[in-house]
Amino acid sequence: MPHATAGTPALGHRPRWWTELPLIAVVYGLYSAGRLLVREDIPAAVEHGLAILRLEKALFLNAEHPLNRLLTAHPYLGIPADFAYASLHYLVTPAVLIWLFRRRAAAYRAARTWLMTSTLIGLIGFTLVPTCPPRLLDAHHGFVDTMAQYSAFGWWGAGASAPRGLSGMTNQYAAMPSLHVGWAVWCGVLLWRHGRHPLLRAAGIAYPLITVLVVMGTANHYFLDAVAGAAVMGVGALLTRPVMRIADRVKDRVRVVSAPAPAPVPPARSTIVSDGCKTSAGERIPGQRTPSADSSDAATGTAAEAASDDAPAAAR
Repeated sequence: MPHATAGTPALGHRPRWWTELPLIAVVYGLYSAGRLLVREDIPAAVEHGLAILRLEKALFLNAEHPLNRLLTAHPYLGIPADFAYASLHYLVTPAVLIWLFRRRAAAYRAARTWLMTSTLIGLIGFTLVPTCPPRLLDAHHGFVDTMAQYSAFGWWGAGASAPRGLSGMTNQYAAMPSLHVGWAVWCGVLLWRHGRHPLLRAAGIAYPLITVLVVMGTANHYFLDAVAGAAVMGVGALLTRPVMRIADRVKDRVRVVSAPAPAPVPPARSTIVSDGCKTSAGERIPGQRTPSADSSDAATGTAAEAASDDAPAAAR
């Protein structure tokens, strides 16, 4: 996914936390509200889930059953998997976002835009393809809800990762695509690309893989849900630069419209000494000499000398 974090923000446009927090809160609020407002068409959701299951069996991709049996048979595996499903999604993703903001500022804006764009694309998937997760299928399909099985060990109840008693606050049929997997892929790519310590890069590989196993083993998603979640992140990565360009244009237009009108510029004072005033004939500004003035002075001086020469002659 080469396009998602390649951009470097222009100098002077480093994001500020007091603008980032409200932006992220608004997008996440839209995402959560969208999940709740999408009509839960249960018959259609069940049919979509069964169609995915039939397709996986035809392609020999049905890994959900063996993983689910493994977690339900061994609590020491099932309980940590349930904790991972119920918490890491909401802890690791913000942690990576904050880490980028503080340590990799040049990559932060593109990464944040990639995450938000992909999340909104996922919301479109929830709207168009409501899907019943394996744990909510009829029991004869062979799945066990591990979240319900081990609910005594955690804060969740019948509503998957929702806290006990708050299952009505989530849409349990928003399973396609799996954004648990999508967000884990986002975290993994960024940790691998920008992590300098080998452990960070190893976590970038391990975290998405573990998430895929967890979402299938807990019967919260099908394998194709996980594939769709990764595909959504790929599309979001390709759209990141166009979305950033559009956002920049919108910000520039808003800045121009909201900018205060420039103050009127006072007229420049004239550089002419007289400043538009006229002098009367023969009047000179003190200290200013002109060729005409010099010639008139010379003529006056010559006349005066001639008059002085004529005076003694007349006396004789």
